[in-house]
Amino acid sequence: MDSCIQELHFSHLHIPVTINNKFLVHPSSPTPANHSPHHSLYLSNLDDIIGARVFTPSVYFYRSTTDPSNNRDSLVLKRLQDALGQVLVPYYPLSGRLREVENGKLEVFFGEEQGALMVSANSSMALADLGDLTVPNPAWLPLIFQHPGEEAYKILEMPLLIAQVTFFTCGGFSLGIRLCHCICDGFGAMQFLGSWAATAKIGKLIADPEPVWDREAFRPRNPPMVKYPHHEYLPMEERSNLTNSLWETKPLQKCYRISKEFQCQVKSIAQGQDSSLVCSSFDAMAAHIWRSWVKALDVKPIEYDLRLTFPVNLRTKLETLKLRKGFYGNVVSLACAMSTVDSLMNDSFAKTTRLVQEARVRVTEDYLRSMVDYVEVKRPKRLEFEGKLMITQWTRFEMYETADFGWGKPVYAGPIDLRPTPQVCVLLPQGGVDYGGGQSMLVCLCLPPSAVHKFTRLLTLNDCT
Repeated sequence: MDSCIQELHFSHLHIPVTINNKFLVHPSSPTPANHSPHHSLYLSNLDDIIGARVFTPSVYFYRSTTDPSNNRDSLVLKRLQDALGQVLVPYYPLSGRLREVENGKLEVFFGEEQGALMVSANSSMALADLGDLTVPNPAWLPLIFQHPGEEAYKILEMPLLIAQVTFFTCGGFSLGIRLCHCICDGFGAMQFLGSWAATAKIGKLIADPEPVWDREAFRPRNPPMVKYPHHEYLPMEERSNLTNSLWETKPLQKCYRISKEFQCQVKSIAQGQDSSLVCSSFDAMAAHIWRSWVKALDVKPIEYDLRLTFPVNLRTKLETLKLRKGFYGNVVSLACAMSTVDSLMNDSFAKTTRLVQEARVRVTEDYLRSMVDYVEVKRPKRLEFEGKLMITQWTRFEMYETADFGWGKPVYAGPIDLRPTPQVCVLLPQGGVDYGGGQSMLVCLCLPPSAVHKFTRLLTLNDCT
């Protein structure tokens, strides 16, 4: 394998976890929700689009603390709990619940059973028993709390933040978080997490920037004006073997460490084939992953239309709407590149990269407004997977820098298991105390066992033409 690409392997193991306690954490002082028995909050169509109606799970591992006392676990838990109670004052919407109102629209409400859920647990294993802590491992699922028998995609009347602290015999611990995507996107989640961590580390409330709700800024126009086709949300007839090959087999989660040099090399190949192409490293890498994935899966028929989607952060692209600093809601829209199987496999790599680049550039404030209006008119009810690969980019999130609660940066920060949504590829930053940071990234995705060898070979640029 190319020296700039390293296939990463994780341990297949069972982690015994015992839940010790579950309790709700409430804001430590009164909030606007306390002032009215019928207080509710508006969510924009960016917040309650079908793709945001999920919990985003992530886990953070920390080495042994310096405190060797027998009550170390309770001290760690108390610091996290106290800080969360303080942070939930300015971030009080996270203590609420979701409900549907007219036409299936969501809103945040506040009832008797409000508050974030914290879970205390312990394991009879040590962190060293978990194997490589730099690559996401589906075996870590017990470190993320789920209610017994919990329905998939259930978000209504659920705690919007669920945090499980699991203590290991070595003195280390993990913080497993499930955060409702309706409340914040990735950048908003990092803002909240950074406030929680800083508050825990210093011992007093740190909310800089001050959180801003302002979801009304993205209300639909009256009347709605849908100006673009929004192929990212359109249902498509499944006439290919793509979905079945991933959902009817037991896909394997595979991860590759990609060096910065390799990313630059892929970009250079695309621009070398087309001197007029102005693209980013992401454009080229996304095109390369997409082509390699489709070729490895041997998608048929060749005239079938495929879609590559990826979220685009609009915070810096808003021209007429100026969001206040501290806005932590969803400000993303999906870009969508389209190609037939035949074109994707046989056209030049530069042409595929241009498709990605044009899709990314197409997502403007005007496109975002159109998408908000599209949701208002159509209100999609299901996730569309037909012919689609979605690439989600976590490399710009400062997950390691923001997650120091007073015990140093985490050894690992990120997702766990991609297999429930096997048509998603996640790009992760390479960081943590073991690796020491750097500009490499992890490419994590799911593949049928029969496609792994071919995808790995294609990823190493053996067929990037």
